[in-house]
Amino acid sequence: MPPVPHNSPAPLSAEQVRKVARLARLGLSDEHVERYRGQLGAVLAYVERLHDLDLSNIEPLANPVEETNRLRSDEPGPALPRQTLQDMAPRTEGPFVAVPKIIGGGDGS
Repeated sequence: MPPVPHNSPAPLSAEQVRKVARLARLGLSDEHVERYRGQLGAVLAYVERLHDLDLSNIEPLANPVEETNRLRSDEPGPALPRQTLQDMAPRTEGPFVAVPKIIGGGDGS
């Protein structure tokens, strides 16, 4: 089957770059937003070029290396004392380690 030609992607808007940055939890200045508009656009244009490749005679590849993971058995080891863990934590609430909310946005989004 011959490759299906694709059009070049539309240039990214500043708002699209800001959305990607927000999803990646990055803070970008207006200068960086403009710079990344071009860079991300170039990446997307390259990915579009990959769609034009004729891969009809290429077998799908699950893993490029013929090795398997060497896994050790999952056995519990000694636990840290609670106070040691709390001393290492950036923030605690009572006997608990406090972590930022990430499910559901955490930043109102």
